[in-house]
Amino acid sequence: MQDIEYGHVKIKLNEILEAKNISINKLAYRSEMQRSQIRKYCKNEVQRLDISILARLCYSLECTLEDLIEYVPPKK
Repeated sequence: MQDIEYGHVKIKLNEILEAKNISINKLAYRSEMQRSQIRKYCKNEVQRLDISILARLCYSLECTLEDLIEYVPPKK
């Protein structure tokens, strides 16, 4: 069986926080999430995306899902 590279999903939360000048603490308060959970999203250390958390982040940051996540295709 051949290993296939499918690419990956990049979470751009850290970039949005920097662009909007919002701290993790402020986002944690706005979104009612734990700072440790937000840090995992910032570092792309999340194994499974939770759509309710994504919705909460989009609402709190006034952004769209397309602003928050990006599909990066595999390198050929």
